Amino acid sequence: MKPILEYKDYRLYIQDYYDERKRLGAFSWREFCKSAGFTSPNFLQLVCKGESKLGKPKIENVACAMGLVGYEKDYFREMVTFGNAKKDSVKKAALLEMQKIALEHKVRVVDGDAFQYYESWKYPVLRELVPMMPGANPRDIADECKEHVSAEEVRDILNFLVKAGFLKKDGEKVYSQTEQVVIGSKEALPLAIRAMHKEMANMAARAVDRYSPSERHFTGVTLGVNEEAYGRIASELDACCKKVLSIANEYKDQDQVCRINFQFFPVTDKVKEARHA
Repeated sequence: MKPILEYKDYRLYIQDYYDERKRLGAFSWREFCKSAGFTSPNFLQLVCKGESKLGKPKIENVACAMGLVGYEKDYFREMVTFGNAKKDSVKKAALLEMQKIALEHKVRVVDGDAFQYYESWKYPVLRELVPMMPGANPRDIADECKEHVSAEEVRDILNFLVKAGFLKKDGEKVYSQTEQVVIGSKEALPLAIRAMHKEMANMAARAVDRYSPSERHFTGVTLGVNEEAYGRIASELDACCKKVLSIANEYKDQDQVCRINFQFFPVTDKVKEARHA
């Protein structure tokens, strides 16, 4: 069984613990639940299936039943908080605490870099902008950005982008992009990217009045769909995004950084036929 610090999903960890105990000898969900203080003989099985969730009062009991102590118990507690949280702020705080615990115990957690990269528009924008400005100092780079960023922030972000492998330094104040793609766990990246989508959507709203029609291109349609059409349209938007990137990459003399937002979302509930009966 993998060390607990390699998990993000507490349900998966409990399931793997059960499977490992079962493999080593006689062990049942009934026995497991009883040792954790549950009267229901299959409650933890329902938790692992996603049909129930582990409440805060029982976290300590389950951790002890699995023999977790010290930092392992702390990590498990944060993992349950992360898995059960409804608010993005709570999920992010729990995940960052998990990363902190893991790093303190010499375990590499790649999701930390992804979180920092996506927590502000400044990271991806500067990653695109800086290679266009060889020899520029942080103040000059900051002045080129439409949204406010300080020279000190530019300096810190450049250090992070180089350290995390998103940029490489080719000389004094000269940078180029690496081929590295931001990759993280399926649990962490959607949460990190969600914050970026909100920030970029706000920037798009400001762009409506900030730029003339010749400087920005906004378009949109309102349409009726069913589930199959929704899936096909979403796939088409993904394909369009890839096509746009391929077009941009055909040119080697880029002189500006732009952002494209694809926003496809419901504006009504699903209509039930019974309402029209």
